[in-house]
Amino acid sequence: MHRLIVPLISILYLSHCEPSFSATSKQSYLGSSSASALGNIDLVIVTKSTSRMALIRNGKVMRQYRIALGGRPKGHKLEEGDQRTPEGRYTLDYKKYDSAYYRAIHISYPNHEDQLRANALGINPGGLIMIHGQSPNSSHSAKKIQQYNWTDGCIAITNQQMDELWRSIRVGTPIEIWP
Repeated sequence: MHRLIVPLISILYLSHCEPSFSATSKQSYLGSSSASALGNIDLVIVTKSTSRMALIRNGKVMRQYRIALGGRPKGHKLEEGDQRTPEGRYTLDYKKYDSAYYRAIHISYPNHEDQLRANALGINPGGLIMIHGQSPNSSHSAKKIQQYNWTDGCIAITNQQMDELWRSIRVGTPIEIWP
């Protein structure tokens, strides 16, 4: 099992299981937001077990979103098609305007360690893991669909949240995905 080296900011976040929110961040969590007040985010933390994404700036949780994952959310992604989301530290390495799911931000999976593991096991680690918005083909509301894990291993948020995240991160922003 690999070990994740976590920067001090992550340790501080873990020590506050229920971070306090300002009125603005509570509103964003519930769906209405003011992205201009958010500013640039320097870390994204995803906690798969609680289906939450936290946007961090200067050690402070600025927003939290409810996320949807793949159909098998427990465990680290090993191979293409396993419907799992990777765990570890990655980078948000490009933005995709023409995503099939509204907008998307690519996660730098597989990293070197993931590729070595897949090679040792003789499997394809997959790729194209993204944070993305909702499917334009869904007949369900964003609120309803976010209650279920419906992706193939990506991390889904609402389109409104995707717009806010899009404006708030720069290419190269780190993302930590925790069990």
